[in-house]
Amino acid sequence: MNWLRVLTTLGWVAGGLSVAALPASARESNGWPFWVGQIRGADQVQSWTAAGPLGFEQPGAPLAPGQSESVLGGVRPLYVWRKDPSNRLREAYAAYPLFSYRADERGAVSWSVFNLINRRTIPAGADVPGRSVAAGAFDVWPFYFSRQTGDSARDYRAVFPLAGTVKQRFGQDRMSWVLFPLYGRFEKRGVVTTTTPWPIIKTVQGEGHRGFEVWPLYGQRGRTGDYREQFFLWPLVYRTESGLSEAVPDVKVGVLPFYASDRAPGYTAETWLWPFFGYVDRTAPYQYHARHYFWPFLVQGRGDERVVNRWAPFYSHSVIKGTDKRWVLWPLWKQVEWREGAVDQTKSQLLFVLYNATVQRSVANPAAAPARKVHVWPLFSAWDNGAGRKQVQALSPFEVFLPHNEPVRWSWSPLFALYRYDRQPNGDLRHSLLWEGITFGRRPTSEESEFHLGPLLEVSTRRDTGRIAIGRGLLGFKRAAGQRWWRPFFGEFKGHLESSGDTRP
Repeated sequence: MNWLRVLTTLGWVAGGLSVAALPASARESNGWPFWVGQIRGADQVQSWTAAGPLGFEQPGAPLAPGQSESVLGGVRPLYVWRKDPSNRLREAYAAYPLFSYRADERGAVSWSVFNLINRRTIPAGADVPGRSVAAGAFDVWPFYFSRQTGDSARDYRAVFPLAGTVKQRFGQDRMSWVLFPLYGRFEKRGVVTTTTPWPIIKTVQGEGHRGFEVWPLYGQRGRTGDYREQFFLWPLVYRTESGLSEAVPDVKVGVLPFYASDRAPGYTAETWLWPFFGYVDRTAPYQYHARHYFWPFLVQGRGDERVVNRWAPFYSHSVIKGTDKRWVLWPLWKQVEWREGAVDQTKSQLLFVLYNATVQRSVANPAAAPARKVHVWPLFSAWDNGAGRKQVQALSPFEVFLPHNEPVRWSWSPLFALYRYDRQPNGDLRHSLLWEGITFGRRPTSEESEFHLGPLLEVSTRRDTGRIAIGRGLLGFKRAAGQRWWRPFFGEFKGHLESSGDTRP
């Protein structure tokens, strides 16, 4: 009887239009669109989806090296969670990025509403051992900022733009304001900049620094033996001197657009009628000479480990410290080649995201198959690690923009995954079409295959046994090991293939 072969072939074709390889020793229970599960052993559910891609639960990557797998689940995109092996909630997202929740192993908890309302709490002793007071921070951007740790050197409350002080944040040691921009004070490494109002009038003092500005008309600042800066009608006229304690300081002068220069030991750059004519001449610590016309569009440069040929936007080619970069009809096509450790990498882009491909090749073993990641936005994304692991997803609108954003992968990407393909290094593979509506999986090592047309049709084989079920087992045919004939069955809703040693009908 050739029904099984014919139906299995049809299953392969249907799966070929569609991803996820069957877990080892798992079988599928397909009640699409209501519920599709991967079953390990007799009745242990390893992962499942419900209502297409909406409801789900599946294993996730360990939260820390040496830990067991985490568990992911939820109802996409409304609520998605991640739990550690002890079933403790570690991450949760509601309509991401609208709401995010995270908890770490110390007991610290943070939540955020669209990264505008943020709250973080740290239990006593978790942040600084021995501290008896719990710490916390609360922000409502850009109006309210607070941190309470029990340490007056770090604690603050501030209401913007009315009044307040923020400490050790935003790149400053301390920031204060009253009716900003009327008054602002910024302190970093002992240097205090006061603005009244910002950014027009500024005074700078502390640690030997002195300065005064009436922006954009005039400004000066400096420190004896260190640097000196001046500007008039910023940014048109300026002079900057740094390294004043050196025998030859670095001096930058500009009267734009007529003339600009930058001179330092081993380096000279001049521009006339900026940005039309200029050159760069460097002799130390490496040699490089370039001429530019209508910078940055036309540039020709040569030097140690450096070659630049730029006729932008038509064509540009540069090789700088081994990184080879080409542009054609910017921003139409870009290709970059570089070596990172023992891996040669090539990245090609068409309009940045329409086609985006990265290829990695081993330097030590050039004959080894390359690893690839390809995005054709928004149609599909494909991955191949070069060692037998392959994945494909279509559609794929987010991966090229957010390649490392796990909440997007959990909450949003599966909603668009009309087709998925996953192949393991041992040859196990799985196709999925229409959110598990049509699936095909094959495990060559155990000589198993499984095809599902939703709950309507199931075709499964294992070595010399087989099962064809209609309506999830309402009726069908099966053959046990050692039997020549197919036997009909009725009402076998939890049926599965017998082992090779079982000869029951």
